[in-house]
Amino acid sequence: MMKKLLFTVAFTAVATVVFAQDVARVQRLFEAGQYQQVVDSAPADGDPAVLYTAAQSHQKLGESDRALETYATLASRGDGDAWHFIGLSGQQLLQDDTNGAADSARHAIELADGMADAHYQLGLVLAKSQQWPDAAAEFDRATELDASNAYAYYYGGLMHYRANRPDRMANRFEQFLKLAPEAPERPEVMQIMRTIRGR
Repeated sequence: MMKKLLFTVAFTAVATVVFAQDVARVQRLFEAGQYQQVVDSAPADGDPAVLYTAAQSHQKLGESDRALETYATLASRGDGDAWHFIGLSGQQLLQDDTNGAADSARHAIELADGMADAHYQLGLVLAKSQQWPDAAAEFDRATELDASNAYAYYYGGLMHYRANRPDRMANRFEQFLKLAPEAPERPEVMQIMRTIRGR
């Protein structure tokens, strides 16, 4: 009995490490603009964080229908799971239902306030609604919860820029460039930084 318990604990620990490594690897691929590789490494029954990144990769590749399908996979999880509402929000945002997308993202936050992806999703919705300061606050909360999320810094920087807070923008962009040196947005970010510093 004790051996079986120890095996179960060890197996769970190894599985947790493997999933964490998989999520981190997929995140690095996304940050380097390798969207097809992200999609290729995201099985339908995979880690929800990987599926979320895959859905965003489909969007970057201009594959809205595939993105909707991937968000639907997340939304098919039980409604006691924050990922259900993140997936639902992703679908609604792609379908231009920003009110529904915001409600779903807020519901995800209610279920799991300490989940960076829930705040990140709400930030994306608020950005599309041009609610710059509120979107910036959500991306900032996402970076507080997960300091390795390069794109939370990137979008946070953009939102602070649009909210006329270049000081905060510069801080977020600098962190983005450190975390994602190969990101496709790097030239754009460098240009914005040069423009701001040249004023």
